[in-house]
Amino acid sequence: MTETPPVTDLKSPRDGLVPVIDRIQPLLAWCEAAASAPGEPVAVDAERASSYRYSSRAYLVQLRTEAAGTALIDPLAFTMPTTLLSLLSTREWVLHAAGQDLPSLAELGMHPASLFDTELAARLLGMDRVGLGAVVEDTLSLLLAKEHSAADWSKRPLPPGWLTYAALDVEVLVEVRDVLATRLRDVGKEDWARQEFEYERLRDHGPTRSSSWRGLHGLGSLRSTRQLAAAREMWSRRDEIAGGEDLSPHRVIKDRDIVAAAKEAPHGREAFDRALPAKLRKKDIWWQAARSGLELPPAHLPERSERSYPPAHKLWSKKYPEVWERYQVVRTAVGERAEDLELPPENLLQPALLRQWVWEHEQVPEESFLEGELIALGARPWQAEQSAPVIHRALTEPL
Repeated sequence: MTETPPVTDLKSPRDGLVPVIDRIQPLLAWCEAAASAPGEPVAVDAERASSYRYSSRAYLVQLRTEAAGTALIDPLAFTMPTTLLSLLSTREWVLHAAGQDLPSLAELGMHPASLFDTELAARLLGMDRVGLGAVVEDTLSLLLAKEHSAADWSKRPLPPGWLTYAALDVEVLVEVRDVLATRLRDVGKEDWARQEFEYERLRDHGPTRSSSWRGLHGLGSLRSTRQLAAAREMWSRRDEIAGGEDLSPHRVIKDRDIVAAAKEAPHGREAFDRALPAKLRKKDIWWQAARSGLELPPAHLPERSERSYPPAHKLWSKKYPEVWERYQVVRTAVGERAEDLELPPENLLQPALLRQWVWEHEQVPEESFLEGELIALGARPWQAEQSAPVIHRALTEPL
């Protein structure tokens, strides 16, 4: 029986905390050191301030290679030099939850030649916990402190404790990558991971914030179209203010306050104001926004629910029972296959993709065609190869 190695706290960078790079020359020196070992992967991370700012920009970029050590870069201090961008464009990046950081890094002109996502690797390996701290503990028996993950990284100067946290995020990423890569190879999932990483590198990550007022939390409690119109106009006004002042929208007015006030808006200004926190009642802008929604002609009022394709699957059991029955059958089959492969079902085949296929296919095609249809909808080849046979069998073989 193999003994579990003792867990050690990693409280500070092994080589000490490096100063923040806020001038070009130290960054060029780091690039020169990194270039001396051209084959080395680069551990990459970025810190944003999503809970405080409207933008998704990076307020700190962390890089590390074995040859150059760690660089903590202040991207507000200068435009990223071509030397750095060229170097990074030739390297494999090692990130944790790459989809969170790639958009803000792309805004800085930073793009990887290839990547290794330690979170995705952990999912493909069926690990129970896939946060960075849990993965580092599982692979290296080290504990990372994670207390500053939701900090306001737009603050200047950044406190030393925050910088220590940021440096530790890239301190051992390449070591974690090496362990996970070996595990993936050992269980025959190396090619699956390669396909997933390339998909993540190339895909359009879309907006980082909801671009629709229908994303308001609690919107379902509004019953009339005029209430919805009031909420929509308040959301639009909030988005305008938040974007202009680079504030997180909930710091302008919270979702729950928009919904509560919109619910009372048809009853007049007094009822509307009572639904708002006291500090917002004096601001006439919210009543003006709500009233502009209330006064819209009927043809311009929003529909009670957003039309989507395919229709929301929560409606299927009542409105489309045959589709719902097919969906239940294939969802169960895909879930069982995922369990056999020791994967989360959503990593074997994305639920939205599976629902779209079910909606569009009343007749079951040949298995080879089914595999191609899944790929056409966005499944990676390995996902289609593993899913198509079980979907076909579930819909064609008698119970």
